[in-house]
Amino acid sequence: MEQFPALMIVVPLLAAPVVAMLPNGRLPWLLSSAVSWAVLAMAWCLLRGVLDTGAISYQMGGWAPPWGIEFRIDTLNAFVLFVVAAIGAVVTPFAGPSARSEVPERLTSLFFCLYLLTYTGLLGITATGDIFNMFVFLEISSLSSYALIALGRDRRALTAAYQYLIMGTIGATFFLIGVGLLYSVTGTLNIADLSARLPALEEVRVVHTAFAFMVAGVALKLALFPLHLWLPNAYTYAPSAVSAFIAATSTKVAVYVMIRVLFTVFGVEFSLREMPLQPILLVLSIIGVIATSLMAVNQLDAKRLLAYSSVAQLGYMAIGISFGTVLGLTAAITHIFNHALMKGALFLALGAVAYRIGSTRIRDMSGLAKVMPWTIMAFAIGGLSLVGVPLTAGFISKWYLVSAALEQGWWWLAVIMLLTSLLAVMYVWKVIEVAWFRDLPESRADVREAPLSLLIPVWVLVLANIWFGIDTRFSAQVAARAAEALLGVAP
Repeated sequence: MEQFPALMIVVPLLAAPVVAMLPNGRLPWLLSSAVSWAVLAMAWCLLRGVLDTGAISYQMGGWAPPWGIEFRIDTLNAFVLFVVAAIGAVVTPFAGPSARSEVPERLTSLFFCLYLLTYTGLLGITATGDIFNMFVFLEISSLSSYALIALGRDRRALTAAYQYLIMGTIGATFFLIGVGLLYSVTGTLNIADLSARLPALEEVRVVHTAFAFMVAGVALKLALFPLHLWLPNAYTYAPSAVSAFIAATSTKVAVYVMIRVLFTVFGVEFSLREMPLQPILLVLSIIGVIATSLMAVNQLDAKRLLAYSSVAQLGYMAIGISFGTVLGLTAAITHIFNHALMKGALFLALGAVAYRIGSTRIRDMSGLAKVMPWTIMAFAIGGLSLVGVPLTAGFISKWYLVSAALEQGWWWLAVIMLLTSLLAVMYVWKVIEVAWFRDLPESRADVREAPLSLLIPVWVLVLANIWFGIDTRFSAQVAARAAEALLGVAP
């Protein structure tokens, strides 16, 4: 197991060019699926190992940090690694039949090569203990994501990918400038070493500038309101499997980077007390949750609706981070896990709809529940989790967020979060009402239920939403341990 931190990155990275050289067809998909399940097994072993024995350090080439590059796995990134690996292991089998219907067959090998590179980048960002390598893996995942989005069958996918490229490049550049400024005053790039050296340099203006650049760069990457404009088009026009994968993982990894920068590199006192970030983050997040929830209500395409919903849900995570407390951070980390489950299930359900009718426009889904009951039921349950109905994973996240707000004495914020959940009811109901209660057009009479190869991955995530809404011993308890470790609170 001591080699798993490196193998989790090396295996998909080496598999990507191999997949690219395979003939187009089923073989690239089968190899990618095998790789994703191998990575999931390693991620689970690492998480259990960290929970049992503490943080794991892997020194590349035997060079001791801070001189050498270190992969350091603690409770927080072991948990996020497991989330990314689990979503990858579910989405990759779905991607085979889904991509065949949306991506030209001659590009199958390229599609799965780019998919594995995106997967590699996200895993690398999460596992590395080096702030510069975090940027390197960020670029690996971003560049391959741009190309994946551009493979969408709608020509607007090219525009969406280009917009994402521009905004993503600006965000990455800001982050890199911050890393360079930190290196100029500390002489190190190791995250643990930075966290030890920066407290003595908190009054240095270069450190303040580096903090501002890094936070702005990460905010662009995680689509924090009002820096979210690239996200709706990217999710809407990408191939369905790509939408599901990046919606469930990419922005969650960006939230992880934000948490790591604020709480590990700079420390909570500097980040949220000395710098004026807490009120800025809180106000922007509240406005973002309200504004993007209202935007979601008015969307005509179900994928675009879910895209705006994702920005709102990211606002909830940012609210939890802004509290700077164990309970608030527990809520944010728990929501990383739960949102990956609910948004993965919802986008996969829409992928199954697109597979059968070639569209995700809400009006085109009229009466689909009569011919695709399992798919629409999956969407409905995922929607209930998104709203935060009890006995679903989404309820657990909302409960922790409301509890954290009340702990601060901010009852008004708890009210706002409850009211925005009602907005979620409105935009989820839009889809359910059309699919369940409208008449099926005669042109759709020959539409059949999605094949099992698509339904099984969808329902794995749907059932996970129910399971982790009832039994929180894994998700919430691991998140609480991670929050306590970040804030230096004894368990």
